[in-house]
Amino acid sequence: MRTLITGGAGFLGSHLCDRFIQEGHEVICMDNLITGNMDNIAHLIGNKRFRFIHHDVTEYIYVEGPLNYILHFASPASPIDYLELPIQTLKVGSLGTHKALGLAKNKKARLLLASTSEVYGDPLIHPQPESYFGNVSPIGPRGVYDEAKRFAEAITMAYQRFHGVETRIVRIFNTYGPRMRLNDGRVVPAFLGQALSGRPLTVFGDGSQTRSFCYVSDLVEGIYRLLLSAEPEPVNIGNPHEMTIMQFAEHVQKIAGTALTIEQKPLPQDDPKVRQPDITKARAILNWEPKVPFEEGIQTTMEFFKKKMGI
Repeated sequence: MRTLITGGAGFLGSHLCDRFIQEGHEVICMDNLITGNMDNIAHLIGNKRFRFIHHDVTEYIYVEGPLNYILHFASPASPIDYLELPIQTLKVGSLGTHKALGLAKNKKARLLLASTSEVYGDPLIHPQPESYFGNVSPIGPRGVYDEAKRFAEAITMAYQRFHGVETRIVRIFNTYGPRMRLNDGRVVPAFLGQALSGRPLTVFGDGSQTRSFCYVSDLVEGIYRLLLSAEPEPVNIGNPHEMTIMQFAEHVQKIAGTALTIEQKPLPQDDPKVRQPDITKARAILNWEPKVPFEEGIQTTMEFFKKKMGI
């Protein structure tokens, strides 16, 4: 089996490279490294079944030989990244997805699109099932990511219906684990980095907004099962255990073992007030649900950041 993973040097992409190597695939990792990092895949360099290609997928994608699977994960994915790289985010969601689908059509490969819970926007339905169309501002600052992913889903379904390309769509909810960037702006690395440095934990708004955190190995398992399934429409993969940001801050205070103050700042525009996946479909179709307890996953992630920070 030959598998191409775009965005393969990123947080999620690199864990997928590991999984597909483990499953016996030949893996081609493609990344332009604007948010990815070679450190994430350094352990795979030299493996005969692994190859890295430095390439921007918004340009024509050329891969020699046959391909069985394409996992399209190329995209800035954290608010800091897509607010700093708005045009690139829109281009990779539109042009990049178009190029990846064209390659899948040409190679007769199955393509799995990495979509996101952000397609639901600031949801009016809670928890969010796949049937919910979302509440998204196309002109707000987050629209560059939300609408890029919504377009990516639309063109993926169009290639499936019009060209007969085999496609799968995963809607990813908040995921955490080793290889996240400390400065990527998401709440897990932000809080852990602040805790390990003895700085106040930054909570936006009153901290009552909720998130549902899924450990990366659980997510990868869900993605792998979805890829091999017969489900052609989007599937939520995430952890339905919901907590407020303030509860998460208190948990970080506890595991850090030090008295950390909490610093509150204004809530960013269009920041979702709630986020919780309805995983009924994943349970029924994929026989999947998350296994890693939050306490265990967050401890492992903290150990990773300790090493990264030389603590």
